[in-house]
Amino acid sequence: MPIEMQRRKEQDRSIAGRFEMRRRLPDPGLDGIVSDICGYRETAAGHFRNVEYASLTVPLVVSFAEPFAIGLGKAPGDKDRFASFAAGLFAGPVMIESFGAACCVQINFTPLGARRFFRLPMSELTDSMVVLDDVLGTEGRALREQLGNAPDWASRFDLAEAFVTARLASAAETPLEIAWAYHRIIASGGRTRIASIAERVGWSRKHLAEKFNEATGLGPKTLSRIVRFNRALGLSRQPTADWADIAADCGYADQAHLVREFRDLAGETPTALVSR
Repeated sequence: MPIEMQRRKEQDRSIAGRFEMRRRLPDPGLDGIVSDICGYRETAAGHFRNVEYASLTVPLVVSFAEPFAIGLGKAPGDKDRFASFAAGLFAGPVMIESFGAACCVQINFTPLGARRFFRLPMSELTDSMVVLDDVLGTEGRALREQLGNAPDWASRFDLAEAFVTARLASAAETPLEIAWAYHRIIASGGRTRIASIAERVGWSRKHLAEKFNEATGLGPKTLSRIVRFNRALGLSRQPTADWADIAADCGYADQAHLVREFRDLAGETPTALVSR
């Protein structure tokens, strides 16, 4: 199977040359399930910190070396060390520290793809990291050993794709109502009223919220906030971006509302975030 590597300039090897990253888009058969698969290896000693903002990615990290330190909405402490794990959705910034010797494969699932792959309510992973053995048992341990023994990234990516495909073969399909609601929120940029979605699928708002939380790990309102935030962040990268216009375009009540949401979901003001 040919490798479709996205050698993102800043990720493949940083300016400082402190890590190597290889990335593959998934096989078309995993479209809508897996957004990408990447391999990460640190090549320089040191103590590094990275902040990831609220997103709709559910990662499965399989590590062969030193664990990461991860804090949800805060700097990680001594007890926040994780090697191989799955992480549910979190409506806030995630602070990740490494120490120069990390090496792992990371499979990034969509929320609905993660529900099918892990075969458990995604609400059980919300706001947490769960170690590999607890989410995949003996299958997870075998996968970690196979990936660790593989000779190169291409072989590891092949193994990871085959593992995901095999588990999906017997996975239950996503209920049509949930799939429609999820894709409606994405397509609208998080602006669709939840009441209108509930009415369209013929459920009460409470029933929709319960089923949606089980399927994705978040209620539709919170998931819409993350979609809206990421759209606003994308618009802010344009040369002529104006925060008042972005706030209106994305459905915020006003610019102050946008600023509060950026603080909650990214931990920073819009101006500070974009200036990075």
